[in-house]
Amino acid sequence: MKQDIFITDYNCVSPLGMDAASNWNALLQNRSGVALNNISEHQENFFVSKIDNEKLEKSFRQSFSSQEFTRLEKMLLLSLNPLLNRHSLTEETAFILSTTKGNISLLKNKDTVPEDVYLSVLAKKISEFFGFTTRPIVVSNACVSGVMAISIAKTMIRSGKYKDAFIVAGDEVSEFVVSGFNSFQAIGKEPCQPYDKNRNGINLGEAAAAVYITSQPSENEKFKFKISGDSAVNDANHISGPSRTGEGLFASVRNAMTEADISPDQIDFISAHGTATLYNDEMEAIAFNRMNLQNVPLNSMKGFYGHCLGAAGLLESIISMESALHNTLIPSRNFKEIGVSQPLNIIKEPQTAEINYILKTASGFGGCNAALVLEKY
Repeated sequence: MKQDIFITDYNCVSPLGMDAASNWNALLQNRSGVALNNISEHQENFFVSKIDNEKLEKSFRQSFSSQEFTRLEKMLLLSLNPLLNRHSLTEETAFILSTTKGNISLLKNKDTVPEDVYLSVLAKKISEFFGFTTRPIVVSNACVSGVMAISIAKTMIRSGKYKDAFIVAGDEVSEFVVSGFNSFQAIGKEPCQPYDKNRNGINLGEAAAAVYITSQPSENEKFKFKISGDSAVNDANHISGPSRTGEGLFASVRNAMTEADISPDQIDFISAHGTATLYNDEMEAIAFNRMNLQNVPLNSMKGFYGHCLGAAGLLESIISMESALHNTLIPSRNFKEIGVSQPLNIIKEPQTAEINYILKTASGFGGCNAALVLEKY
């Protein structure tokens, strides 16, 4: 019999708040972090979701004395710190960092590559600050990184080498990232509208998120979510374009649900990827219909947070667990009229619902797709 693995704690830092509770309250108030922002003097203004620098610095000073950290590192430390205050480290505790670009901003105007740009160095810096004794692990697989980090932690604990794990995920909006997505002509000219017929591209965002995963939850845990099923499949379709048939996402969802041993009618809610690009949203609609999930309430959080890259999957998993704990479905912001070829049950208004099984999905460049089934205990 396979060992049960649980998420029992989490936290997040975003433009909507410096902890999970403030983020949840902001969502209930239908607040969005997406706004027109100037990223650099070399680019036009874009709609992005960006953390206020003054709020970030104030929160960091309240928690830490040292300032020898980059902006992204401060986000990661703030997100992870409350979990370390509530749970002890041992020689069997894993540390996982999920990010796509890390300290990429340090490359600006540099002739040589600063050491802190390397993701392994970033992971080691965060790990050593908190006193982890195990070797840090980096998950950097495009936009599925946050979801895959949960799957990897589960696998590592089941291997017997670790008893628990901390995951922290983060990316920031930078000139480099904005330039890259702009070169694909993938950035929307207005607040993004996932699955809507008028969608015209993504909004980028930034956040940090952290979760604690264990095989031995204590009796006084405030909540437990079992990682009942997980899967990651690459469709090998194109470096930036998803499979038109949703092959990779379909297979990931099928595998995760098979491991969880549940049927489509048992899924209470789907936290989808929903980037608001033409092909991603269409691919997801096809994949969900192939799995007979078209009637399950579904949302994308990109209208609230933008696309937070390596943090997106973990942040959105946290918000989906908050939804389950509060029995409340959050609408897919900016959605008005279906714009994909297959039917989906897009959440338009906040609503009360009993949520026991969550399906969280993610897709990214290079054909990567991932899915999780989380069960509320």
